[in-house]
Amino acid sequence: MQRQGSVGGSAAIRVRVTGGLLLVAHLGLVAWLSLRPLDVPWVMPANLHPFATIRADLALGGLEAARRIGEGLGLLAPLGVLLPMAHGRLRASLVPSLMRTVAAGVLISLGIALLQTGVPGRVVDVDALLLNTAGVALAHLAVVPAGRFRLRRRAERRQHTAVRQEEPAQGRTPTIPRVGIAPWSDALPPSSP
Repeated sequence: MQRQGSVGGSAAIRVRVTGGLLLVAHLGLVAWLSLRPLDVPWVMPANLHPFATIRADLALGGLEAARRIGEGLGLLAPLGVLLPMAHGRLRASLVPSLMRTVAAGVLISLGIALLQTGVPGRVVDVDALLLNTAGVALAHLAVVPAGRFRLRRRAERRQHTAVRQEEPAQGRTPTIPRVGIAPWSDALPPSSP
């Protein structure tokens, strides 16, 4: 049974499979980037104060600040597109879809932060969690509504074309000859003598 609002038929399967494969590939890349040990002589303490690292990055100014903040925003940003793609719904409301995607982004980012506590050279940074979540939300808002709109229009066009092709060419409407009224003698039962 097909879920209401999902892409129809084989297109749904293609979108979901592609989204799922890209999602797994992206999460593998994120795990490799975030959870490999670093060989550093010393490690900064964990940052549990929101916006402290962001302020320090902004104090650097220029390209270095943009690079560091951009890395935080970009790390999990593809999840904002890949999670709805793996779900495969075309007719989903923007706010619930955004909330589901951001919640999944927060949980994945939090999971990475917790796993980093056991990796040498890595520390927990609450600002990374904030930037990762903001990246997921921005990517979702920038791509998913427009993408869903385009896919809906394409599916409607295909459906409309398929309906027109299925309609047989109509000829003349058949007519039924009129039947006259039967005489009363045929309608009455035979009389007995």
